[in-house]
Amino acid sequence: MPRYLHRLLLCTSVCVAAVMSLSAQQMPPTPARGAGDGEGPFERLVIRGVTVIDGTGAPPRGPMDIVVQNNRITDIVSVGFPGVAINERSRPPKGVKEIDATGMYLMPGFVDAHVHCGGAQARDAEYVYKLWMMHGVTTVRGVPCGSMDWDLGQRELSAKNQIVAPRMFVYHRPFSGEGWDRSKPQTAETAREWVRFAAKKGVDGIKFGAQDPEIMAALLDEAKKLNLGSTAHLDQMGVVRMNARDASRLGLGTLTHYYGLFEALLKDYTIQPYPVNQNYNDEQHRFGQVARLHDKIHPRGSEQWNALIKEWVDGKFIIDPTMTIYSAGRDVMRMRNADWHDKYTLPSLWEFYQPNRNAHGAYWFYWTTEDEIQWKKFYQVWMSFINDFKNAGGRVTTGSDSGFIYQTYGFGYINEFELLQEAGFHPLEVIRSATLYGAQALHEPKGKPIDFGIIRPGLLADMVLVDQNPLENFKVLYATGAVKLNDQNGRVERVGGIKYTIKDGIVYDAKKLAADVAAIVERAKRAKPSTSAGQK
Repeated sequence: MPRYLHRLLLCTSVCVAAVMSLSAQQMPPTPARGAGDGEGPFERLVIRGVTVIDGTGAPPRGPMDIVVQNNRITDIVSVGFPGVAINERSRPPKGVKEIDATGMYLMPGFVDAHVHCGGAQARDAEYVYKLWMMHGVTTVRGVPCGSMDWDLGQRELSAKNQIVAPRMFVYHRPFSGEGWDRSKPQTAETAREWVRFAAKKGVDGIKFGAQDPEIMAALLDEAKKLNLGSTAHLDQMGVVRMNARDASRLGLGTLTHYYGLFEALLKDYTIQPYPVNQNYNDEQHRFGQVARLHDKIHPRGSEQWNALIKEWVDGKFIIDPTMTIYSAGRDVMRMRNADWHDKYTLPSLWEFYQPNRNAHGAYWFYWTTEDEIQWKKFYQVWMSFINDFKNAGGRVTTGSDSGFIYQTYGFGYINEFELLQEAGFHPLEVIRSATLYGAQALHEPKGKPIDFGIIRPGLLADMVLVDQNPLENFKVLYATGAVKLNDQNGRVERVGGIKYTIKDGIVYDAKKLAADVAAIVERAKRAKPSTSAGQK
């Protein structure tokens, strides 16, 4: 077996798999932003007559005029009432660039708090970035995206808008990074040394696994001293000694996925009662058995359930559930046949999704009705906890972890919106999670106020414009839009798809971004025709 595939099998998390793929075959250079890639920033951009969903949870308001100067919002003006002609004399002066957004909805740019940038299954950063941008994602937290130096370089190019890409926050795994001596033993002392090394490199935070307690404590303590953020996938190989309660008490900022949450609430066991033939390197064992935890924990509303929620709310702990990445477990046929695969999923990514014992997340070796039922029950409990946590004052963010398990970048992110609504979130609460709470999760560890995430004068001009009401139907945010019967002519049509994604005051035509992605996929198909049934 090739060395990189052997290493991939031994990964303890999705993000490690991404790094291993990248280390085996690094991404090619990201193309520079060309003349046709977005317009601006402008000395003065005015968005006219739009209905604003500001990201705070406040109700929509419109018509509003939004003024942007270069890369910042400078004015937000209510210009009238619905159904009433606007008095032109009360409107802000004309801009260098004007967008007539009558009938449209404007939101802050979305934050995807858990991403990887491709790897061997999608070795084209332009493809990944444009998928995010065409779905309104203007900021991502790479956990990680690729190698440390590559990520830092991409962050700089994005910050200067020299490439078409979301704003990037760089989080990396302990004891990784070019220049770090991997032969050093992993001790509390070297853990602190690595944090200082990574901070000097310029990372924004650390992506933890379930490290041994003394290592975890040292890493988190040193990270806090240096204003580095922290998020953790508390993998099954270490969660027995480091569940989510343990990690939060050591100072962890964000829990990603579900690992460590259920283990913190185990009722009749101190470890998950695995079948005696369990083998973590068998991916169907790994993902099939985790769903069997749903009835092994203290139930909803119990003293233990409520106490954990209270402790986390009091500690300002954040949950980034990434329900989207595991949702195929509930209905693999649905995700395998999603509307977007044929046009927007690269052949190499599609092939990576297929059952394969040598690939991470391709665990459909013989996925049964019973497996899906167990996952549906697991989601019911998981969603109940997340919703109760939110209702108690806890913050939940939106992350996707796409590029695995039939979740294509961008599309998987919007799926998270639908899953949060299924969990009990009001659509306005979902938008708040995707904007304000995502911004807070990234800024608070640095001790800085948010610079994006809500629509306010002085903040960065990161915005999403869509010509349908997203609160009525999140499906209109997918690039493939939503199917709707036109009662005027009796025809079935697709409506929606984001119209404009604005980052740093640069206006990107989301439909053009989608066309660019479709062209990348078509070229890849011509170069290497797929034999997979899901792609023509």
